[in-house]
Amino acid sequence: MTVHIGAKPGDIAETVLMPGDPYRAKWAAETFLTDAVCTNEVRGMLGFTGMWNGNRVTIQGSGMGMPSMSIYANELIKDYNAQTLIRIGSCGAMQDETKVRDVVLAMTACSSGTPSDTIFKEVNYAPVCDFGLLQAAHAAAHKRGTRTHVGSIYSSDTFYAERNDLTEQMIRHGVLAVEMEAAELYILAARYKRRALAVMTVSDHIITGEALPSDQRERSFGDMVEIALEAAFTKV
Repeated sequence: MTVHIGAKPGDIAETVLMPGDPYRAKWAAETFLTDAVCTNEVRGMLGFTGMWNGNRVTIQGSGMGMPSMSIYANELIKDYNAQTLIRIGSCGAMQDETKVRDVVLAMTACSSGTPSDTIFKEVNYAPVCDFGLLQAAHAAAHKRGTRTHVGSIYSSDTFYAERNDLTEQMIRHGVLAVEMEAAELYILAARYKRRALAVMTVSDHIITGEALPSDQRERSFGDMVEIALEAAFTKV
């Protein structure tokens, strides 16, 4: 048991999927896992452990933003020995060719700052995903016929951003989408020699203003969860 995760030793699987929304963790566990048991309710940040195709999986909410992701990823890694951590969540498209409902696989995640910045000092560290997970996720998406994009994303701790000039530069330099957690997850995975990937569904579009209605989000997010699960247990 840690400060933020009430699970007992052994309650958490080595493979953890991390949606930001705790109720999305509940939905994913009920939809995709068998024999799922709630392992965390501290501060309402729900976590569940169950089975998927004979493999033990935990789905643990991470909260919104990199500071919250840092808390849960640190505890999952250092106290519960999580080995594979995959962010599943929504993102906002920043390129014309990236459409609502498409899946984005983040090869790398740029940011204007993360909780780890203080240890890097003057270095602009470039966090990247685990290539094996990326390769497996891309293959799983292709097999499902899911429109998928691989490349750079932008992790921001500001949801209501007012920097149009920064958004313009992200678009200009080919950044696929914006979200709020992946960069810090990738940094922590590198630090502790764990595997990490962000698999995200485009829920809205920064350029066009199109957005996925709330009642359609869970149905559209199903592909993302299954891609993440297949990637986690595919040997490449």
